[in-house]
Amino acid sequence: MTGIGVLLSPPVAFLFFLGAAFGLYALGKGMAPKLTKVGGKLATYACGENIPGVKIQFGYRLFFFIALFFTMMHVAVLVIATVPDGAIAFFALFYLVMIFLSVLSLVTRS
Repeated sequence: MTGIGVLLSPPVAFLFFLGAAFGLYALGKGMAPKLTKVGGKLATYACGENIPGVKIQFGYRLFFFIALFFTMMHVAVLVIATVPDGAIAFFALFYLVMIFLSVLSLVTRS
């Protein structure tokens, strides 16, 4: 590879865009005004109410169920869309039954 081909290779393009991203980050950080610590500036606004800060722990349990569901559906569609005609179609049907039972198990569990 010579000339423009080297510049379009994935490692060189990745390094170029990585450098551009760091450059934009540094430019934005340099343009931002400096923070002056004033009493109450970093406190949350609560419309005049005195609400004590509470640490909230978010859970990802529901996210993982939804992600697993969509993964199973996408793989099932991929298998059915690419199955050839003939005797192997029986295995695709068996696979769909297994996917259905997995989704049923997932839904009844949550």
